[in-house]
Amino acid sequence: MDVIDIKTFVPSKDYEISKSFYSEIGFKSEYVCDELTLFENGDCLFFLQRFYNEDLAKNFMLQICVSDIYDAHELCSESAHKTKITPIQQESWGKVFYLWGPAGELLHITQLGS
Repeated sequence: MDVIDIKTFVPSKDYEISKSFYSEIGFKSEYVCDELTLFENGDCLFFLQRFYNEDLAKNFMLQICVSDIYDAHELCSESAHKTKITPIQQESWGKVFYLWGPAGELLHITQLGS
């Protein structure tokens, strides 16, 4: 098997609120169908789906690697639809903060390196 791409399907409890949340944190949306929206930032893409399962959503995580953690934290802090955000933390492998989306999904916003 020669894999050339992989995309995840992110659950949404309220589809319209989740679409707004991902737009607020810097992703561009493209309509796919009434049940799916494709979100893109640079070469990174994922599908937001009109589907919710509480167990799935509360255990769903994405690592989003960024070039400037401070700019990302400022942008994400301004989102009206986030449910929680932590301060930036220094780890041995880089910096990270945690952002919870409207369905309970957890985003690990990461800047690798020092």
